[in-house]
Amino acid sequence: MTQRVAGKSVLITGASRGIGAETAVQLGAAGAMVAVNYREKKRRADGVVRAIEKSGGRALAIGADVTDSAAIDAMLASVAAEFGALDVLVLNASGGLELGADPGYAMSINRDAQLAMARAAAERMEPGSRIVFLTSHQAHFHGRKPVPVEYEPIAESKRAGEDALRGMIPEFDSRGIELVVVSGDMIEGTIVVTLLERRNPDAVAARTAQGALPTVAEFAAAVVDASIMPIEKSGHTVYVGGADYLEQ
Repeated sequence: MTQRVAGKSVLITGASRGIGAETAVQLGAAGAMVAVNYREKKRRADGVVRAIEKSGGRALAIGADVTDSAAIDAMLASVAAEFGALDVLVLNASGGLELGADPGYAMSINRDAQLAMARAAAERMEPGSRIVFLTSHQAHFHGRKPVPVEYEPIAESKRAGEDALRGMIPEFDSRGIELVVVSGDMIEGTIVVTLLERRNPDAVAARTAQGALPTVAEFAAAVVDASIMPIEKSGHTVYVGGADYLEQ
């Protein structure tokens, strides 16, 4: 795996903590050059960069709100200036479960921002590059499997984001860029599970009753593989945990 990663430039959105941070550290340890995007948590993002550099890797922290098109362009320019190219874009940033969030925020961050980020990056990526979209089983299977009411806006908007990205596959194909989706069960220790557990502990208990939840490290490892391993065709989906979701 190290040989596949070494020298590749990777931008991970929302990478100052959780899955994004762990993915950044794992990719950095494997030899990738990693741009760690954050919106507000600069200190945490700097900590991720230090962890990567301590392992001998190369990293850059970039503050940018992915719902702001000007900020997206500036971030991509910074990545190009620092690393020379962008080989892998990991779309990890998401939201909508925060108390007091605007009713339209979930769709803005989980659909519109993902589409804008992917489109802007694709214009700068070379053939052979890859875009990786991270989602949850509850979003990926939205409309086919039950969703806790508190998570409904996120599930609906992330499914809309995935659909929008899949709709771009012909454009990606024309540029020689692949799309991979990584869908996971609830991930133990993430902020989403913490927030959901406060509002609807029964929903979390229902998932843990099916078996141990994947850890952040396990999910991040799947994202790393999805970023670099060969796939049969663009739009391939990688599933992490939640075997019951995969039953027909």
